[in-house]
Amino acid sequence: MHNKSIESVHARQVYDSRANPTVEVDITLSDGTVGRSIVPSGASTGKFEALELRDGTKSWDGKGVRKAVSNVNQTIAPALVGMDVYEQAKIDHLMIEMDGTYNKGKLGANAILGCSMALCHAAANHANLPLYKYLGGNEANTIPVPMVQIIGGGAHAANSIDIQDYLVIPLNAPSFDVGYEMVVNVYNATKKVFSKMGKPLSIADEGGFWPTGFTNNEEGLAILTESISLAGYEPGRDLGIALDIAASEFYDEKDQSYFLTLENKRLDRSGMVDMLCSWVSKYPIVSIEDGVSEFDWEGACMLTERLGKKIQIIGDDLFTTNIERIERGVTMGAANAVLIKMNQIGTITETIDAIRYTQKHGWLPVVSARSGETEDCTIVHLAIATNAGQLKVGSAARSERTAKWNETIRIEEQLGKSAYYNAETIFARACLKL
Repeated sequence: MHNKSIESVHARQVYDSRANPTVEVDITLSDGTVGRSIVPSGASTGKFEALELRDGTKSWDGKGVRKAVSNVNQTIAPALVGMDVYEQAKIDHLMIEMDGTYNKGKLGANAILGCSMALCHAAANHANLPLYKYLGGNEANTIPVPMVQIIGGGAHAANSIDIQDYLVIPLNAPSFDVGYEMVVNVYNATKKVFSKMGKPLSIADEGGFWPTGFTNNEEGLAILTESISLAGYEPGRDLGIALDIAASEFYDEKDQSYFLTLENKRLDRSGMVDMLCSWVSKYPIVSIEDGVSEFDWEGACMLTERLGKKIQIIGDDLFTTNIERIERGVTMGAANAVLIKMNQIGTITETIDAIRYTQKHGWLPVVSARSGETEDCTIVHLAIATNAGQLKVGSAARSERTAKWNETIRIEEQLGKSAYYNAETIFARACLKL
């Protein structure tokens, strides 16, 4: 057996940042090289995502992943043993064919992705290369601009407010290191604003502040603008605000309306778009994700028509890292950026293909973590390997988040003068108002 051949594939159940089980996979090569991965898990998941296989039994409230682990150890592993670790695409496609369903529902996207991730780690380790360089070669040098949650709402904070994420993006920093420092200063300033307002400093799923006692959804925008100023920066020039609306979470498919529980307000498609446009006119917003439902293609086109020449319009649930859905969006003009999540589609090969397709059509890929995260830093390397340009991980608190930000700092330092970081260039491609 050649020393780059797969000798064993072994999965186990471990735990993520929400105390839920998830899948970890080790792939060992014949020379002893090991690649390891841990699969992330989302809370606000789109209906068109690949299936995360859960046990549905009493333990862990049905969220156990013993079935997925068994599928790796009993079904996938025997098929992969003896294969060449460098044949990523071939092995990914083999697993897709073994599953045979449209959404990876037989073996589980978590089982397949765990193997796919571990495979590229094993190959990179065997080649004695950092993962970003193994996946992207010598041209992989774009350090992503961080998109960082400061206030977490929606499904990340027990739906205490309707909007899911209030985030900030550094707009004119000379490096990731400096840009992330600016974000941390805003995070700490927000603590002071919350304290001044008498709000408790509780933490939501992704490390942002829990929005206790908010009277309306716009309040988060006012707080964030104040926090940027308090940290000594100019809102809209030094840092901009990004929103993840996650509108599918409060969309009524029957009457095609949006119900904001916090404000007891029901909006039709036009009303929802009008509200977002009014916020953009009042606050330094540079990016909006999932401003309308995953079912509301007409609303997505309307929002992009109104705001797509001014700010970044990201589709997440609308596209679910699926080229067929991204293609539809490009044809219709339903966004100008795509959120990229590995576990929405289920393999490294398909994820990279989705990023390349997005870039080929002049749109911006935004590589993203999930609300259920771990110490695994694959997405950082993926973002740099593909020169994606943006990375959304969650907040500046909780170690499953800081693991990714710290890894980015290390890689920027490792690349030295060859590292490319330029937020203005990246955002100019989305016609942002800097």
